[in-house]
Amino acid sequence: MTIRPLFELPLLAAIWGASFLFMKIGGPEFGPVLFMAMRTLIASLLLIAILLLKKQFFLLKNNKKDIFIVGLMNTAIPFVLFGWATLTLSAGSTSVLNATTPMFGAIVAVIWLKDRLNTGSVLGLVIGFIGVYFLMFDKLNMPDSEVILPMFAVMLASLFYGISANYTKKHLSNIKPLVLAAGSQISATLVLLPISLLFLPDSIPSIEAINSVIVLGIVCTGFAYIIFFRLISALGPTKAISVTYLIPAFGLFWGATFLDEKITATMLFGCSLILFGVALTTGLISFRKKTGLLNN
Repeated sequence: MTIRPLFELPLLAAIWGASFLFMKIGGPEFGPVLFMAMRTLIASLLLIAILLLKKQFFLLKNNKKDIFIVGLMNTAIPFVLFGWATLTLSAGSTSVLNATTPMFGAIVAVIWLKDRLNTGSVLGLVIGFIGVYFLMFDKLNMPDSEVILPMFAVMLASLFYGISANYTKKHLSNIKPLVLAAGSQISATLVLLPISLLFLPDSIPSIEAINSVIVLGIVCTGFAYIIFFRLISALGPTKAISVTYLIPAFGLFWGATFLDEKITATMLFGCSLILFGVALTTGLISFRKKTGLLNN
């Protein structure tokens, strides 16, 4: 294995962890719908340009229905849910809750694709959801509209990611990743852009908010996909998806550094439980019945 993937894996986690920071900055001024419509539009233009350079644009005409469905479930709906949640939740907390995506993917696979969960996976689900409770423990005395509903919005977004991953596995496993990424962003833009006209802000967003959506679209969406595809090629999908476990650390770090978000011991404990639960559920850590030990 070359040295490049070892550099690109934490780089991708840092970029995706920073996406919650940019959502926190620009979302309140644009509103979640318009903000995410601009994000997908910018990412679409970048990815279309790359498709043209690679002479793969014509491949977008294949599997249009399935790609459109993935665009809704993997981009349009979860992006807006995340955008709305970050209006009240901290960037760090949102990034940690996003780490539940592999757990929801495992649940959907059991229900839909009839996959089986072993003892360790079931234990991981329980530990992960207990971790969610501890992560939000410091905020449970706040009104539901400020904590509970945004928390469920993020987890619903993670559920859609899980559904989308399984839908892609079932219907689009032979599609080139770049084509699927571009198609999903284009599909999301076609849905979100007209709807966003109903949610225009009362005033023109600040330069800071405009810059945040530009960086989010180009770096955290467009270029991030390119890095992710290279990691899949170099490491394989299983190792590449391990970036999920690094994102919360960067999300908490960026939030504390640039937004002065408070990180408590309870939050760190909850974050640890969530990541440990995800690792158990997805098999990153295995559970041996004979010895009762956890194995890497």
